[in-house]
Amino acid sequence: IASDLSASAFFRKVATGSHVKALYDFENKKVFFPDVHASFKFCVMTFSPSRTFGAADCAFYLHSLSELADLERRFPITAADFARVNPNTGTAPIFRNQRDMALTTAIYARAPVLVDHSSGEKVESWPVKYVRMFDMANDSHLFRTRAELEEQEGAWPIGGNRWQSATGEWVPLFQGRTVEAYDHRFAGVDYNPENIRRGFVSLPTTSEQRLDSSFNVQFQYFVPKKAALDVYSGDHLIAYRRSTATTNSRTMVSAICPFAGYGDSLFLLCVDGTLEAVERARIASHLQANLMSVPFDFVGRNKLQGQNYSWYILEQLPVIPPAAYARPFGPKTAAAIVREAVLELTYTAHDMAPFARDMGHVDEGGEVLPPFTWDEDRRLALRAKLDALYFILYGIFDPALPSHDAAKARDDVRYIYSTFPIVERQETQTWGSYRSRDLCLSWINALLAGQPDAKVEG
Repeated sequence: IASDLSASAFFRKVATGSHVKALYDFENKKVFFPDVHASFKFCVMTFSPSRTFGAADCAFYLHSLSELADLERRFPITAADFARVNPNTGTAPIFRNQRDMALTTAIYARAPVLVDHSSGEKVESWPVKYVRMFDMANDSHLFRTRAELEEQEGAWPIGGNRWQSATGEWVPLFQGRTVEAYDHRFAGVDYNPENIRRGFVSLPTTSEQRLDSSFNVQFQYFVPKKAALDVYSGDHLIAYRRSTATTNSRTMVSAICPFAGYGDSLFLLCVDGTLEAVERARIASHLQANLMSVPFDFVGRNKLQGQNYSWYILEQLPVIPPAAYARPFGPKTAAAIVREAVLELTYTAHDMAPFARDMGHVDEGGEVLPPFTWDEDRRLALRAKLDALYFILYGIFDPALPSHDAAKARDDVRYIYSTFPIVERQETQTWGSYRSRDLCLSWINALLAGQPDAKVEG
């Protein structure tokens, strides 16, 4: 009723028109309806076609009626907030508490959404298009395994996970398991003929394999290159996982990946192909850094209800606009900081050389320089630096804002990190502390001091 796209026209009218008196969202958990699945959700909503109210009294993720007495869990949402947070659909944001609502609405007040349709016209913050390349069911006639390429197509390998046949070139088909944050080689597949129900299983990339910049994961399927070119013709793109959940370690998982085929478990963001290659790479680096930042993911987790990171959700999330990247931090702009970090995080294998070339990572003769060595400690530090930058750009910790309170801002940063408990647990087990949070807080100080190349230990 309140958060699904199918009912959005109805809910937009009553919510943005101040007609909602109260909206209480419950999770069944076998408490209310013992014979109904525990994860089933329902809501109680009071509204009027004629009366208006100053704000809607809201509470979400309730497991008992007594929780309505908790004023941290129950709070007002105004018509303006409903309109601001989901400008295209007018659906309800789902906040666990009042602090989540305050932080999220403040971010929306300072940053535009990726694509805004609220005026009746399409207003894009960045020149990108959303793409689904291959449907795993409807396009399956295009797919070939390695054995089928050799036996049915008479194909032969030409390097880089490409094959050639009499009918043309074949490229690998990326699927959701292939991609992790800033990693297009996260996992391949292995074939087990004895497993009747699931012959292909994930084959995670090892630490040793990541150190080999020539390593390519094994793919289940290959597709005709010309079929992929019919959808997108650039050398690289942003791929993000379709399936997700707010209970995952991170909700948005994306990476800049090479040109290839992509199944529908990966959604794609493709930069406008009419732009110069250098500009496309620059835009891709900015968007990738933004999508994988902790502040962005914090907001996204407050907007997701299902298991799919659908386009209507992503296009309504706040992003840092192009002009903000001109902000200086000592001798470097935000754009330069992003460029350096994203290049190093992304260019770890030879198949990303086209991206490195477009980013200007070449020698005096114009030849692309070697890939960066995969270093877990270094990568965590770079991502913490980017998170610090986006906490500033989103205005969560920004002394330039008149309402800035340093102590409160640092507490807000800590709180946002606390909403990723799996990440905290994993880092504490590995490093003995919530290292990315601590590094981020240190990097905020360094960046605001104009020291983007400072040595930050943590």
